Amino acid sequence: MGARLRVILTEDEDRALFDLRTENVPQKVKDRAEALRMNAHGWYVEKIAEHFHWTPQTVRQVLHKWEKEGIEGLWELPGRGAKPKLKQEDIEYLEKCLEQEPRTYNSQQLAEKLEQEKAIKLSRSTVRRALKKRG
Repeated sequence: MGARLRVILTEDEDRALFDLRTENVPQKVKDRAEALRMNAHGWYVEKIAEHFHWTPQTVRQVLHKWEKEGIEGLWELPGRGAKPKLKQEDIEYLEKCLEQEPRTYNSQQLAEKLEQEKAIKLSRSTVRRALKKRG
């Protein structure tokens, strides 16, 4: 078995991590901050993992990320998750079609219009969701 992984927090770092509990940050960030504080106060990786229902490897990743990046390492990197399929100008084009043209369109017709005029192939539900999101 290797050496126990342990972070040492200064009083200011501990206070900053403690204060994250009441700030408007994602729950994951709050959990990571609490896991760091627990480790600094003597909790073992396995016990922290059990407390949060994480794997021990997840706890180790949080601790290593803290050592490398500090408090910025608690947040997710940008660019995670699915990328938008429609660009802002495509949505604006659809809105312009709906406002200016005298006919009405359903989502299937708008998807076909996008494919014909802009060579963007999307499902009707994707078009509907994008417009609904815009209001």
